Amino acid sequence: MGVFTKTQLEKYADALVWGLTTARKQPFKKYDNVLLRCDLEARELGEIVYRKLVQRKLNVIFNFLPSPAIERGFYEFSDDKQRALLGSWDTELYKNLNGYVYINAPASLTNLKGIDTRRQSQVAIARKPLFRIRDEREEKGKFSWTLCTYPTAELAKQAKLPIKEYAAQIAKACYLNEPSPAKKWGQIYKDTVAIKKWINGLGIDSIRTESASMDFEVKLGEKRKFLGVSGHNIPSFEIFTSPDWRGTKGVYYANLPTFRGGNYIEKIKLEFKDGRAVKVSAAKGEDYVKKIMATDKGASQIGEYSLTDKRFSKIDRFMADILFDENHGGKHGNCHVAIGNAYTDTYTGNPAKLTGPVKAGLGYNDSAVHWDMINTEDKKVTATLKSGKKITLYEGGQFKY
Repeated sequence: MGVFTKTQLEKYADALVWGLTTARKQPFKKYDNVLLRCDLEARELGEIVYRKLVQRKLNVIFNFLPSPAIERGFYEFSDDKQRALLGSWDTELYKNLNGYVYINAPASLTNLKGIDTRRQSQVAIARKPLFRIRDEREEKGKFSWTLCTYPTAELAKQAKLPIKEYAAQIAKACYLNEPSPAKKWGQIYKDTVAIKKWINGLGIDSIRTESASMDFEVKLGEKRKFLGVSGHNIPSFEIFTSPDWRGTKGVYYANLPTFRGGNYIEKIKLEFKDGRAVKVSAAKGEDYVKKIMATDKGASQIGEYSLTDKRFSKIDRFMADILFDENHGGKHGNCHVAIGNAYTDTYTGNPAKLTGPVKAGLGYNDSAVHWDMINTEDKKVTATLKSGKKITLYEGGQFKY
């Protein structure tokens, strides 16, 4: 028997369909194209999601992600030309795509260990145009996406949890034991609207985050809003924005470890000056962090600032998976920043009208990288308003709304 019951799998699939449809600005139409991708280990869930999407009269393109051995074989033996390839079939697919569901279920988190980071960066840069197509379609209301994680033995091992306990954490976080997870997500969606409305109405100029290990400040920037609980991730409890990268200063510290590109990284410390990380260190994986942050100019600048309220998130363990770790609730909630690419849907105007020069003028960061770095320490977050007044935005793991 699998880690989830058949009932739980059906409910998980329902939650994903809720996420995909909720994240869409315009309703799906019959025969819209949806790409469904999953790791082999998540086949059971992938099959159910496929059925539910087809029953909704959507055209579903299904494929499995490469196995760890295939992925390593590509990065190890490909040449520059192969890694830079962006097939015309990929471009045409994305130009006609209306939805995307990704089910993450890694059989290995370390299969790319020892692979030259430059090779991974080459692929990320080559695929960047696909994400631009996706973003532009989403801005026009023609596309939405969602994703989730399916428990695997590898994830449980790296999180130092028995597989059943790991699966139980996912079930708890995604409300798979509720009569209707989709209904529960709908309620959380409504509950967070009031918090976002409050934050967006404050007239914030800058945000300072202080904990035992950091003192970090971001400038919100013009025409910005906070988003969150939009259906894009299952689970998702974070409330986030993409600040003006140019106003970032001070020290940010990620006390939660992370796996990325086959590497284990621990205790990342970034010191920012005039918007850029001028000092980078890590207790483990420092060389990897520095190489990723040299991928392109925007990789050493931030694209996201986020806070999670512990009243919503039931996640209280390290999960070795950024989707869950960036939504950590626990005792103190969490703050995370992402180095790299910004989310332009945080623009208060029409994102579809954001040209490259306008994005740059507003301080939206641009990069082939987007890497979330998470802090779960007890912290105080203070907002300086445009009026000069200071207010406590977040303390004790929750918003002070």
